[in-house]
Amino acid sequence: MIRLGVNIDHVATVRQARRGREPEPVAAAVLASLGGADGITVHLREDRRHIQDRDLPLLRQVIDRRLNLELAAVDEIVAIACTVKPDEATLVPERREEVTTEGGLDLVANEHNVRAAVERLLQAGIEVSLFIDPDPRQIATAARLGAGAVEIHTGRYSEATAGADVERELANLATAAALAHEHGLHVHMGHGLNYVNVRAIATIPHVEELNIGHSIVSRAVLVGMERAVREMKVAMG
Repeated sequence: MIRLGVNIDHVATVRQARRGREPEPVAAAVLASLGGADGITVHLREDRRHIQDRDLPLLRQVIDRRLNLELAAVDEIVAIACTVKPDEATLVPERREEVTTEGGLDLVANEHNVRAAVERLLQAGIEVSLFIDPDPRQIATAARLGAGAVEIHTGRYSEATAGADVERELANLATAAALAHEHGLHVHMGHGLNYVNVRAIATIPHVEELNIGHSIVSRAVLVGMERAVREMKVAMG
């Protein structure tokens, strides 16, 4: 069955709205685990808009599931990752002006910087995934850089509304998953997935993991984190 990584960034977003102590992301991670999450995903941004440095060692100590740290390929954050030692580090693009991640990391244009980050993380014993668009050049570059996995950006699929557009983007994702698998990469997907559109994604061959945050946290506000995660697992299954 496909693994579910629950991204708890937006629990921290609510906390940071008042620079307070609640809600506690670590508690959310525990509840997500109780609800059936296979892993916990967090993004330590350079601007620290949600997850904070203090959250990472606490998560590492408390949760008993895989910890996936999303990060930009910059020295400061890579150094933190090498200290905390998450199970996996997913390199993502990052812009201060963006509301959320707007697309995949351009490995072709940023190969030098990404290579340095990948090598440093691997030397620290951390598995590496690269968040990329469903593009053959990006997939081939990811394999050449030595990453063990790619997380394929599902944003265009999630934003499509017309039936033909949805089918086209779903086909692009399936083609990308097959190509990544041929390159020996583990295949993850994420961005914009919800309780409805996740069903088709979960049928794509070779997909091993989905990372979902905003939809689950939004649902958890109404029904609680454990139930929200359980319902997503059902939708995926």
